[in-house]
Amino acid sequence: MSGNEISNIPQLIKWGFETFSIEFGYTLKGHDLERIADDVNKYLDGTGCEISSLSIFSNPLIDNEAGIDARDGWNKLIDAAASFGTSLVTGFTGAVGNVSVTDSMPKFKEVFTSLAQKAQDKNVRLAFENCSGDGTWNKCTMNLAMMPRAWELLFETVPYDNIGLQWEPSHQMVQFIDPIPQLRKWVKKIFNIHGKDATIAWDIIREKGIISGEEYCWHRTPGFGDCNWHDIITILRMNGYKGSIDIEGWHDPVYRDELEMTGQVYGLNYLKSCRGGEFHVTI
Repeated sequence: MSGNEISNIPQLIKWGFETFSIEFGYTLKGHDLERIADDVNKYLDGTGCEISSLSIFSNPLIDNEAGIDARDGWNKLIDAAASFGTSLVTGFTGAVGNVSVTDSMPKFKEVFTSLAQKAQDKNVRLAFENCSGDGTWNKCTMNLAMMPRAWELLFETVPYDNIGLQWEPSHQMVQFIDPIPQLRKWVKKIFNIHGKDATIAWDIIREKGIISGEEYCWHRTPGFGDCNWHDIITILRMNGYKGSIDIEGWHDPVYRDELEMTGQVYGLNYLKSCRGGEFHVTI
């Protein structure tokens, strides 16, 4: 949820949501983190629910006012994480702009070595979402962490154990990547899961290809797409994953507008069923 939507937390808790990821868009300007943290903690007090992460989705690798603001945002969220009861800050790596992943590495190293060190000193982890932002290996836009080849280079360039991934299977599926073998390989570097799925219309691709201008892939709420979330959760549990799966709504082409929360609550209950339902402990 956005930093402006935290007043919805009590209602979401009633619907069964257990964790909340708070994102601040491109900038922290206009957000009083101390006040927001106080309000969030009041809403969560005694519920057993928690904040999974704080996020900013901007470009800290560019040297202009927006880039300076983005770097300041990462720093402020690292400082504020403990007051929200979380130890995870997430977002985009950013990109130098219209150059390759390789050519962006010096700036990535400059910016995120200091951020990773600061976060480590505060027992905070950093995670990069795997959204491409319509970028490619040779021409990045907003985010370098879009594919496994890039992850290898990122983690070699800034080799800190407290930096990893905020992994979302839909961002891989739109590249026609099977998320399951990727998850098996990278699960130890995954600190948080964005619960968002995708549907690939293979019949349209087989008939018309991918450059006809007709849509052939849609982001979906979990339970309405092609992902096998039973397998995803099984792989996570087999590898000791302790993070959350936070539904990222507002993308489904069907369950939107007046159906948005109907879709999200369905997705929540679907994911709970994939984990085995409610927890039961032998007495």
